[in-house]
Amino acid sequence: MTTDDDLCFRTALELSDLLRTRELSARELLEAHLARIERVNPAVNAIVTLVAERAREAAAEADERIAAGEELGPLHGLPIAHKDLHETAGIRTSHGSPLADGVPDRDDLVVERIRAAGAITIGKTNVPEFGAGSHTFNPIFGATHNPYALGLSAGGSSGGAAAALASGMIPIADGSDTGGSLRNPASFCNVVGLRPSPGRVPNWPAADAWSTLGVKGPMARTVADTALLLSAIAGPDARSPIALEEPGARFARPLDRDLTGLRVAWSPDLGGLVPVQPEVAAAVESAVEVFTGLGCVVERACPDLTEADEVFRTLRASMFEVAFGPLMDRHPEGLKRTIRENAEAGRKLTGPDVARAEVLHTQLYHRVREFFGRYDVLLLPVSQVVPFDVGIEYPTEVAGVAMDDYLDWMRSAYLISVTGSPALSVPAGFTPGGLPVGLQIVGPHRADFAVLQVGHAFEQATGHWRRRPTGIG
Repeated sequence: MTTDDDLCFRTALELSDLLRTRELSARELLEAHLARIERVNPAVNAIVTLVAERAREAAAEADERIAAGEELGPLHGLPIAHKDLHETAGIRTSHGSPLADGVPDRDDLVVERIRAAGAITIGKTNVPEFGAGSHTFNPIFGATHNPYALGLSAGGSSGGAAAALASGMIPIADGSDTGGSLRNPASFCNVVGLRPSPGRVPNWPAADAWSTLGVKGPMARTVADTALLLSAIAGPDARSPIALEEPGARFARPLDRDLTGLRVAWSPDLGGLVPVQPEVAAAVESAVEVFTGLGCVVERACPDLTEADEVFRTLRASMFEVAFGPLMDRHPEGLKRTIRENAEAGRKLTGPDVARAEVLHTQLYHRVREFFGRYDVLLLPVSQVVPFDVGIEYPTEVAGVAMDDYLDWMRSAYLISVTGSPALSVPAGFTPGGLPVGLQIVGPHRADFAVLQVGHAFEQATGHWRRRPTGIG
């Protein structure tokens, strides 16, 4: 070992090996991360609830299990902080709102699985109010700052998770994604975020358990670490009616793959549907050239995403009415304006409106399915913009094009959400000003492992993930 900071930037797989060979104890690993949090978090504001003593007890128990030669889970001894939308039994869960701030008596399924896999919970990561929006700020804890440029956004809604990873405060993190909430903050913070196929990570509890729009998933600093976490949280569960039967252990397999002959489609703007800042387009264009060097057959092409915007906005409005309608009735001024507007839009939907969205959703699925009969993956920008001022709610224009609302600037992510395809954000490089840019890798229906393999190959060829933030402690 060198310094605690170096230890905090080791990969989760490296740390796991050190723990299992007893070259490092879970207590030593935890204390290194707690020291890093104490030094860095005041500037970044990524971890909003810390349970250090509880974590110390868990680390001691983890060391005892290793010493006793017991069977260990895939995440044994690794520190983690859970997204503050995810219920954690006995640990404050705020959802970023005074209306939901409290201490639950149960874990969400994803937290339950992470704990069962041996990870050590150290606290919670910051979110926007009720996770609405791709910029992390709320009235309880304030805003999370980008570790690569304090004063700029870390993205959202898993912004606290991404910033904590990038800062070396944790090696793995859980998140969730409806319109880009695992991918956008990963792009902004130079880490990896996977939006898995719906049902890959079962969602419980959930008011609308049949919905495929919102998913939970893994984040880490490398693709292999992201796959490691996915191996612990994926797999069937009777509490989710759409849970996929494939065991999570499949994702613990090596990701190495020769990409020679891979059929790659590349679209900088989804066929003209999304404006993209020039510096984002330039960074992603350079990333695409890497695939040619890896032996891939790269063509400029895009699936027909006609009416995907209508599908997303209709289904999301319906989801917001289910989630927040009753709360809005009880506390009409307690919710931020954008949440109220989305819930109200859901109330105005008619039966034919929702039926039309479902028909269009089905047609979209088949067009994308046919597209992936010709191509193995689709590459595009994760986010249309670089990280912006932490003090604004959302970008009001992109590349000279006005944004109508707080969703518009993330169309490059949410148009992919409604396809049902797995989508990975992987570091693609930096702008001349030093801001991170992510590449979005999208695969066919349920091809999560293949998407991870492609992302891993790109990551190994570029090494962008190795660039650490400076000036934060």
